Amino acid sequence: MEIKNYFYNSIYLLIMVFLISFFSGCTHLTSTKGPQDKQEFKGKISLDVRDSKSDWTAYTPKQAPEGSPNILFVLYDDTGLGSWSPYGGAINMPTMDKLAKDGLTYTQFHTTALCSPTRSTIQTGRNHHLNGMAAITETADGFPGANGRMSERVTPLSKILQDNGYSTFWIGKNHNVPEQDVASGASKKQWPLQMGWDRFYGFIGGETNQWYPDLIEDNHFIEQKYGPEDGYHLSKDLADHALGMLRDQQATNPSKPWYLWYNPGANHAPHHAPKEYIEKYKGKFDKGYDAYREWVTGRMIEKGILPEGTVNTPMNPMREDMAAAVDNVRPWDSLNDDEKKLFARMAEVYAGFSEYTDAQVGRIIDYLEESGQLENTIVLYAADNGASGEGSPNGSVNENKFFNGYPDELSENMKYFDVLGGPETYEHFPTGWASAFSAPFKMFKRYSQYAGGTNDPLVISWPKGIKAKGEIRHQYHHSVDIVPTLLEAVGLEMPAVYHGVEQEPLSGVSMAYSFDAKPNDPTQKKVQYFAMLGSRGIWKEGWKAAAVHAPLSGKGNFDKDDWELYHVALDRSESKDLAKENPEKLQELIDTWFVEAEKNNVLPLDDRSAAEIIGIERPSQEPARDRYIYYANTAPVPEGNAVNVRGRSYKILANVEITKNSSGVLFAHGSRFGGHSLFIKNNKLYYVYNFLGIKPEQVFESPDKLSPGKYTLGMEFIRKETGEHGESIGVTQLYINEKLVAKGPMRTQPAKFTLSGDGLCVGYDSGDAVSELYPTPSKFSGGILDFVGVTVEGTPYIDLEAEAKRVMMSQ
Repeated sequence: MEIKNYFYNSIYLLIMVFLISFFSGCTHLTSTKGPQDKQEFKGKISLDVRDSKSDWTAYTPKQAPEGSPNILFVLYDDTGLGSWSPYGGAINMPTMDKLAKDGLTYTQFHTTALCSPTRSTIQTGRNHHLNGMAAITETADGFPGANGRMSERVTPLSKILQDNGYSTFWIGKNHNVPEQDVASGASKKQWPLQMGWDRFYGFIGGETNQWYPDLIEDNHFIEQKYGPEDGYHLSKDLADHALGMLRDQQATNPSKPWYLWYNPGANHAPHHAPKEYIEKYKGKFDKGYDAYREWVTGRMIEKGILPEGTVNTPMNPMREDMAAAVDNVRPWDSLNDDEKKLFARMAEVYAGFSEYTDAQVGRIIDYLEESGQLENTIVLYAADNGASGEGSPNGSVNENKFFNGYPDELSENMKYFDVLGGPETYEHFPTGWASAFSAPFKMFKRYSQYAGGTNDPLVISWPKGIKAKGEIRHQYHHSVDIVPTLLEAVGLEMPAVYHGVEQEPLSGVSMAYSFDAKPNDPTQKKVQYFAMLGSRGIWKEGWKAAAVHAPLSGKGNFDKDDWELYHVALDRSESKDLAKENPEKLQELIDTWFVEAEKNNVLPLDDRSAAEIIGIERPSQEPARDRYIYYANTAPVPEGNAVNVRGRSYKILANVEITKNSSGVLFAHGSRFGGHSLFIKNNKLYYVYNFLGIKPEQVFESPDKLSPGKYTLGMEFIRKETGEHGESIGVTQLYINEKLVAKGPMRTQPAKFTLSGDGLCVGYDSGDAVSELYPTPSKFSGGILDFVGVTVEGTPYIDLEAEAKRVMMSQ
């Protein structure tokens, strides 16, 4: 009885606690503070709704300030100041020319020298180390300035605009998501839709095949709807989707302003373009990159981009003990005839790629003009770092060879001459063109201490807000200044506290004053530091100090760095080192660099070789294991999350039930430029390992046809030794059930199949087919594929140098 009473008393007490909590909650809900935004409720709440008065103030989304402009930001990759026609370059950019004619051309817009960090500054208005983006996401380390994840203390502009009545759209390249998060099941906290963007369409990695891209729509992976044989190119597809998003928004909410960040794959490798655009430049680069550099500097002076008296700097300016051999430029006169022919064609492809993409941007501008939106649209057209030198002194028709440490061979490359820029190649031009297109400055992308890495094109057009037309602006600015500029133009401020989190102050200053300034009026910016992969420099009030240190050099000893000093207000090309004449000024700038470094979490400096950086252990929500099971028709598994077969023995086994009509891909990973595939064709089992796209493919074929029934089909690679270039050499065996049906020697790549994308697929082969023996997508049909298992037991041989070259190429 006592137990029973105790039970009832306990129930009674629990009910009373619940009722008290419930009515307390009701009292809270009827208080004058709303539960969501705590705004004061100005209506009236009574027992009966008929006696009550509603108040929608707290529950109505904010509207943008009256007259707020739309914002279109077009951001190219890998483009130096000497590339494009508005600056005097040989690459025709009709859309950009039109915007420059109607707006302003900035001659001293600077970036971080690398894409991920620059894009982070354009998102947040804070310096890249405050964003945790010391370099590209693939080089993240466990330090405050280099962790690869933007914290809640650096709220991006997209969230502020979204909260204040803007529609927000991101098109194209991202490269601000940690590599380990680029997966269907990984954390999406850093994905665009979680960072303040209503819609996203594009790719998240550092680069992608322009003919067969790795696509994400909003929060999920998708496949392209048609191929290059039907006119597909990523630049066209991005424009199509951008127009679709804008038209959809205007159909339902035309009173809302919008922010569209448009990031084409151009001009990052692979350089891909329709042939008719490449042919526009036939013969235009035949004189070579040395001659182009001299020609374009003269053109830039004529157009007023550079002041009279500006001189070109050497193409190999770094002294020998500090220079990186991979970044050297081979003098044009030292090349043989085939090399000159090939390298000139590579420049033609790059130019065609750039102009074709500009034409797609032109479709958006035309739509805005036709729909009456262009008048009150701020259009920014820019690039995120200097031209890319990752093509090595010799260039490549398949850059996958470079980051696998496998040399290009000229006679083989010449076989692809007539199809350069097409789906058959994955090319990157040589360092000579990187230097030429970054004229007149020293070096190129990655070199943050020199303008060749950081001084980039920027045109701003806003018919309603900028009275000046076709004028030049020489004020010194940086990518961190974009957010303050747009906030001022819209009439908003970055909050000091956002969702309860204290914010880092904006690093940049608004450029809006320059809209009404004269070309040579003083800049309102005072100081800007630079630091990237061990290179570093600082600009302060017209002076610049540059440390003589190559990125990724592994030399260390930063305290022993020599510093150069340039009066860039007078010497735009940084040609005359004044360090000996002005030691006090130099010391002032060096001291200022350390002050800025402390303020922005820049230390420690990291110039470790790419091999060392890639070897950093990074936390992952999905640790590597020895056995993997994959099921059919899931989204491609990105290589950073897929089973790693590099430098090790491995087995692939597929459990299938087949009929006389069974055919298609059981397992595939990679592309025609490197990958492997297990498939059924003509009722026979095949395994193909495509080694860096070098023909012939390594093919293993069952001699007999498969009869209908249930099977375990598979292969095993037994690694024996390491080859001359780090490749694994061994024996491959093909099995039907437990019966060995084919056997032979095989070699496998030391590094990844692709820089990013072309993920592991089961039941089909996405994008560009691994083998020429079947078409894309070659889905498995006519049977049942239960699953595919991959085992990689044993310690792998890891060639970090080869892996490192992949990282270098992703910048």
